[in-house]
Amino acid sequence: MTNLLNCLSIILVIISLVPLIRNDYWIFRIFEYPRLQKLTLNAILIAVIVLFYFPKELKDQLIFGVLALNLLYLIYQVFPFTAFAPKQIIKSRHLSGSDNITILIANVFQDNRRSKDYLELINECNPDVILLVETNNWWQQEMDAIGSDYPHQLKVPLENTYGMLFYSRLQLNNGEVKYLVEDDIPSIEVDVRLKSGKEVKLFCLHPQPPVPQENPRSTERDKEILLVAAKAKTSRLPVIVMGDLNDVAWSYTTQLFGKISGLLDPRRGRGFFNSFNAKHPFLRFPLDHLFCSRDFSLTSIRRMNSCGSDHFPMCINLQHDAKAKSQNEKPVADAADKEMAEEKINAVTA
Repeated sequence: MTNLLNCLSIILVIISLVPLIRNDYWIFRIFEYPRLQKLTLNAILIAVIVLFYFPKELKDQLIFGVLALNLLYLIYQVFPFTAFAPKQIIKSRHLSGSDNITILIANVFQDNRRSKDYLELINECNPDVILLVETNNWWQQEMDAIGSDYPHQLKVPLENTYGMLFYSRLQLNNGEVKYLVEDDIPSIEVDVRLKSGKEVKLFCLHPQPPVPQENPRSTERDKEILLVAAKAKTSRLPVIVMGDLNDVAWSYTTQLFGKISGLLDPRRGRGFFNSFNAKHPFLRFPLDHLFCSRDFSLTSIRRMNSCGSDHFPMCINLQHDAKAKSQNEKPVADAADKEMAEEKINAVTA
């Protein structure tokens, strides 16, 4: 049994450290996702060893010591997304008002047919803007029922699971559908006018994940995310980036995105809000994101009930507040971060 526990310990340590290798191939990137799962398994393994098979030989003690250090390393990685950590974004001073914007983000799962549940979800969240991804023509026909309440629209229905539907009851300006990296993977860039008259620039993304059945590399995903980071950094307007980024909140690429863009993650200091996988409780990660510039405060962030998709919808309310800028965290990119971002932006894609 000791040999088996040693073997499991070594495997767990290896898959915890593999993401430190900055390689775009999927086998290196996929192990970034299950950080909570690795932490849970590590804690269980330590408990079993301590309670039943405490090591007596030096070799076994060394392996146990490495496993204990790995647990501390995983706790260190997870800590920023717990309620004990500092919040990147302060809480809003007002629960509602003309400077508030409520956003609904939902990956509907293209083959899902529970469109009525999404219509009920929209009533519950009561969003100002709605982003639906994995939407084809069938989904557009179903969701166009909200057209009278959300007359401002940008729609890119596709059959490749990368379609997007964007609905807004706030006025839109300069709305564009872009194909930043791949010809069949759209993104949306649009200016939204709040009720107060202030404009906010929104970027909506849904890049491919680095998995063998989609794309064996993260190169295209990382490039799209960091291209938007560079755009956000130079925007003269307050910025919100949202969507199913197919990347976890703690990954190296997402951390780099925050530093390059200067945008903030409302999850930090509040919780994981794991949005995927809705069908498998132990295999859940935060994949559906919203990031905003420092001149916002957070009113609320909620993971909504599943509507038949493998993703939980996310409902977030932000308040544009210039005074928040001095109180919110300020992400800073050093020279190495900028060099890495430039390398990924200029990477040759397939």
